[in-house]
Amino acid sequence: MDYKKYIKNKELRFKLLHYLRFIPDSTMLKLQYKIKMGRKLSLKGPKRWTEQIQWYKVHYRTPLMTQCADKYEVRKYVESKRLEHILNKLYATYNCADEVDLESLPSKFVMKTTNGSGTNILCTDKASLDIEDIKFSLKKWLKRNNYSAGREWSYKNIVPKIIVEEYLEDESDSFDGISDYKFLCFNGEAKYIIFDVDRHTNHKRNIYDTNWNFINVSTDHSNFGDSVDKPAGIEEMLKIANILSEDFPFVRVDLYWVNGKVYFGELTFYPWTGYVQFTPDKFDFILGNHFELPNKRTN
Repeated sequence: MDYKKYIKNKELRFKLLHYLRFIPDSTMLKLQYKIKMGRKLSLKGPKRWTEQIQWYKVHYRTPLMTQCADKYEVRKYVESKRLEHILNKLYATYNCADEVDLESLPSKFVMKTTNGSGTNILCTDKASLDIEDIKFSLKKWLKRNNYSAGREWSYKNIVPKIIVEEYLEDESDSFDGISDYKFLCFNGEAKYIIFDVDRHTNHKRNIYDTNWNFINVSTDHSNFGDSVDKPAGIEEMLKIANILSEDFPFVRVDLYWVNGKVYFGELTFYPWTGYVQFTPDKFDFILGNHFELPNKRTN
């Protein structure tokens, strides 16, 4: 059972989960895991990666995770690693929706809130935008409590802002959009690469090992087979992913390869909120073998 089928409005689901924030994290995660995954969650010595992510939410909490989950503050972390050259151009930062000034922005840009996931506005022609619609969406997103939804602790203490970055394009890319590489990293070492394509049309996803060997696994999106040559920039991206992940037991490092250059995307501590069905199921355990759960650490 998935309550998304019964409560289709996303904002309503967020509000409902926010009202239920009095329920202890471990109890709520066990309930959500059962609903979404169809099995009982074990937080004592979990073997599955999807279970370990739930353990991670409850037991491992550091201020650095908050900084790196924040889409603005993470830029400082990237700079601290001497990787400022991979940061996308930043056009503007706003504290609230009413500060947004379209006149000062270029014709193409990406606008996003710093406190969540999927709260992006991809603009290819600002003349076609309705500023009031934009402000309405931004105000709604800025109020959204991402911590309450999936108990993803790293979002809890983010001070929400709005940032505007350069719109990246690569006409040489054979897929719709730009190439998106997500590196699953454990203690500073990438183990697998998730390759997302056609994000806005017919979203598909392949998984590879770090030698670009295709792994025949599907997630919430089907894979498209062993049909992609090893990218020219994969070795550089692997080095960057290892550097950006060295301070964490686990993190997903998202990078883009655009026009022969690496760009930083984001750092994600709880991919899919830890609620994803792998096919075949054994891949959940394979990932779990790489996750060395640290000693419990909280603020």
